[in-house]
Amino acid sequence: MAVAESYMEAGLDPANRVLRIEPSKGWSHLQLGEVWAFRELLYFLTWRDIKVRYKQSVLGAAWAIIQPVISMVVFTLIFSVLAGLESDGQDYRIWNITALVPWTFFANGLTNASNSLVGSQNLIKKIYFPRLVIPSASVLAGLVDFCLAFLIVLAMMPFFDVAYSFRLLTLPVFLGVAFMIALGMGLWLSALNVQFRDVRFTVPFLVQLWMYSTPIVYEFSSLTKLEARYGFSPETIEALGLVWALNPMVGVVEGFRWAVGVGPEGAAFPWQLLLVSGMSAALIFVGGMFYFRRMEKTFADVV
Repeated sequence: MAVAESYMEAGLDPANRVLRIEPSKGWSHLQLGEVWAFRELLYFLTWRDIKVRYKQSVLGAAWAIIQPVISMVVFTLIFSVLAGLESDGQDYRIWNITALVPWTFFANGLTNASNSLVGSQNLIKKIYFPRLVIPSASVLAGLVDFCLAFLIVLAMMPFFDVAYSFRLLTLPVFLGVAFMIALGMGLWLSALNVQFRDVRFTVPFLVQLWMYSTPIVYEFSSLTKLEARYGFSPETIEALGLVWALNPMVGVVEGFRWAVGVGPEGAAFPWQLLLVSGMSAALIFVGGMFYFRRMEKTFADVV
């Protein structure tokens, strides 16, 4: 009412007000305040993704538990029983599933986010809203699956003599890094997928390569074997470990194992790995945000 009165006092007709939306020019700022203004839309899109994921599914949300458990069984048979890989002195089953749960969250979040814009093309063409909420909702929806799957880890701990400790309170830190990586890469790939539909075919291959470059089925400490095999010095091995941590999921996986208590015996908090992986994740995330915003103005025309 106050706005209408001010317009009338200025001799203007409130009915003739026009809100003009123009595309940003260049590498514009992120406009995160605009995303906050549409937080209710983010909530509803997240809830929509959760409901659609298991719609008309016989087992429903149980798939969030079945997927990492079946992967654990297969990896245990292949890599532990047949290949004889070590697992930091822990039972391979609890050691492996502790890494699989955050990895599954990351892999599903990345895959869903990369296809989110193309899957929401009708919504993008009809109304204006910050497109950033679409891939964000796809990753946020995976948090429900993560919580369900992590209950299995908590349930398995007593059976493998793994004690509950205050280390578990650090898990949100490592989960936050995994979320940042999934969303950051999802922003890069979703924007590229609008322009080049080949991206949807490369994402599964990328995720598979990424998994085997992350110490999920083998020890991160296997780097120490290079000392005996190739004569590498301990300093060189430590440097190689930090270079390896440029893969941000290395810090996440090793952090989860440390928090649960299935990492190397007596291992300290992996702050170096977390620092390097966190910086790498931050670069991916910020770069993805700026690239997504840069390309956002073309989505409605191309998608």
